[in-house]
Amino acid sequence: MVSPTLLVLAAGMGSRYGGLKQLDPVGPDDETIMDYSIFDARRAGFGKVVFVIRKETEDAFRKIIGARYEKRVPVEYCFQEVGKLIPGFSIPDGRTKPWGTTHAILMAANAIHEPFAVINADDFYGAGSFKVLAEQLKSGSSDYAMVGFVLRNTLSEFGTVARGVCHVSEDGYLRDISELKSIEREGSVITNIDAEGQETVLNGGEMVSMNMWGFTPQIFGQLHDQFQRFLKRYGLDLSAECYIPSVVNTLIHAGTSRVKVLRSGDAWFGVTYREDHPRVVQSILRLVEGGTYPRKLWR
Repeated sequence: MVSPTLLVLAAGMGSRYGGLKQLDPVGPDDETIMDYSIFDARRAGFGKVVFVIRKETEDAFRKIIGARYEKRVPVEYCFQEVGKLIPGFSIPDGRTKPWGTTHAILMAANAIHEPFAVINADDFYGAGSFKVLAEQLKSGSSDYAMVGFVLRNTLSEFGTVARGVCHVSEDGYLRDISELKSIEREGSVITNIDAEGQETVLNGGEMVSMNMWGFTPQIFGQLHDQFQRFLKRYGLDLSAECYIPSVVNTLIHAGTSRVKVLRSGDAWFGVTYREDHPRVVQSILRLVEGGTYPRKLWR
């Protein structure tokens, strides 16, 4: 049985956070959120780690992050750069922003030839999430997968968040994802305001995607085709991004892919804003003190 690979999307610069938050320590021995994700992934049976980063952060990333893993697990690096486009397309004048998570995953097409998981570098998913996803990826199924989390547990106290709200069939497969980009909690009320100013009240129990996906290598051809369509339509837009939930939605509606929704009892937490950082540190410390993780993760 081939061990699945973990693909870590770490090219984001953390514009709302104000820095390269992927490298900020949150653990008692200066561990990052990525450290805990990779620790959990290794325990779940993932056999290789591929990082998607920016070329300009390579030296710092290899020194602070990569050096911790390279003696423990095979590691590869891929680079998401604005200029890495499908032949026939070019960067519009003034474009500096990356093209989104679909483009980021495509950067790893030559490095991954086995079932793989995709995660964000700055999200903590929990050991149980990696366990259920690894089991799905090892099963030999051609279905894709997504680990879902409860909306109310994924919000920030310090500003709005974007979440993909999932609609799931009775047999446990994803039917649709609605991208809500301005979700905020005020007291006990959770709302989203769309681009037209329309307010929607949410109950907080909705299942959402936090970009924890499971794919087979077949996805790369599909992403290539969808990204090409995106560039034809939005290639001159200086800020448009091609997000993986939107692409998965298209594949589901076209009937070309099925996505099994997996549930984990673990709590998600992450750092969207700099003010979120102390809460994440405290959450990690509680897990360490409870015995879920050793105090020195890599010692």
